[in-house]
Amino acid sequence: MTERQKWEYLTIFVEADARREEDFLRAGWDWKTGIPPYTPQAMIPQLDSLGEQGWELVHMQPAFVGSKADVLVADSSGTRTWTSAYFCVFKRPK
Repeated sequence: MTERQKWEYLTIFVEADARREEDFLRAGWDWKTGIPPYTPQAMIPQLDSLGEQGWELVHMQPAFVGSKADVLVADSSGTRTWTSAYFCVFKRPK
């Protein structure tokens, strides 16, 4: 019988913030009207860093993060709203 692969998991919020990654964004893309402040491409350096540590991204979704690191899953009023935070789940072999 072969041994089953074991995994460890990491869950984090990743923020798309172009101000923190301006040099990276200027080098990689030709922004005709300026870099959008919350462009998802701003997450690439952090995601790449985790990948270099062996973490594989298995899930990502936009999230509204509360002051207690809780997540809003539904707005009862039906109001549309914007977010630059993403809930991410990573895994790597244990």
